[in-house]
Formats: sequence, structure tokens, C-alpha cells
Amino acid sequence: MKLIGALNSPFVRKVRIVMAEKRLDYQFELEDVWNRDTIMKANPLGKVPCLVMEGGEAVFDSRVIVEYVDTLSPVGKLIPDRGRERTEVRTWEALADGVMEAAVLARLEQTWAGRSEAQRSAAWVSRQMDKVHASVAAMSQGLGDKAFCSGTHFSLADIAVGCALGYLDFRFAHIDWRSQYPNLEKLDAKLVQRQSFIDTKHPAG
Repeated sequence: MKLIGALNSPFVRKVRIVMAEKRLDYQFELEDVWNRDTIMKANPLGKVPCLVMEGGEAVFDSRVIVEYVDTLSPVGKLIPDRGRERTEVRTWEALADGVMEAAVLARLEQTWAGRSEAQRSAAWVSRQMDKVHASVAAMSQGLGDKAFCSGTHFSLADIAVGCALGYLDFRFAHIDWRSQYPNLEKLDAKLVQRQSFIDTKHPAG
């Protein structure tokens, strides 16, 4: 398998962590997402991550990829097969993905070179960051005093939340979520010690 992605993408990081936790071998191909001619050969949406199968078929959207990948190996089951537990884990993932999506959109509005300063919308950035702050607060409330997001076991929910918090540290370091939400800090401290998180940490700068 080949995973097409970018080191700065929190969604790519989520997939890479899942692949590592599942102990699956794959080729990682770095991609410039602005080079549409290249990425669109594999994914018509022009987005990463994109998983290319041995037969050339492409699987895209991080949620679809991680669900598929979790079925490839019995090692470290990350998504419950059915019922309320499965729904809980996928809802955590949706919440964390929402944080990442809003943060990415806010950063693009603030930094994209294709737009002048006069064209940037502070109102749009504020709207996206409101989603970030509300969702991080919801994460803290949902976590409570549990060891992991979905109870006592490490799951995709924790990977997604860890990637969301890691992206905030990477691109929005001024947000002091640790002092506001000590339970998230405690969870994050456990996650960043896992080799899968260490090996996929966002690059400096």
C-alpha cells in the first residue's frame, strides 16, 4: 500500500498513527497538496491523505481510510465492531476532526499566499476558532476523569483527539488549552509517549 500525504496535515498524521498502531507496512509518499496535477491523479478531491491499494484503487478521506485499515490486522483493535461503543468512538473522531478542519481553515485564511491581507476575513477566522474552542471544551467535558476518551481502553477516539491537540500546539501555540483543561493535558501526556505519536510529530516551524 502507498499512503500519499503531507507532514503538516493532522488528518495524514491520524492515518499514520493508526497504521503504526496496527503495525502495517506501507510506503509513505510526500505530496504538495497545491500541486493539483499530481494529487488529483489519485484523488479527484485533491486532498490528502489518500491510500493507494496494491491494485491501484484509491481510498480517501481519513475516516474511511482508518476504518478500512483497522480491519486489516487483528493487532490493536481501534474501532469497536458494533453498538454504542462503536458510535461513541466514531463521534469522538468526528469531534476531533471538526477541530482539525476548523483550525486548518482558519490558518489558510490567515496565511494563504493567494490572498492579500485586505482580502482576508477576520470574521471567518473568528467563526472557525469559535468552533475550535467550543469543541475542545466539549472534549474535556466528555473525557471527565476517564483514563481514555472511550473509557479504559486506547482507541481511535484518543488518536483523533491527540492529533487535534497536537495540531493546535503546532499551528496555534498561543492557545493555552492545557491550563484550561487539565484532564486533556493528562491524556495528551500519555499519548505523546507512544511511539506512533513520537514518529509522526509535526515538523518544527
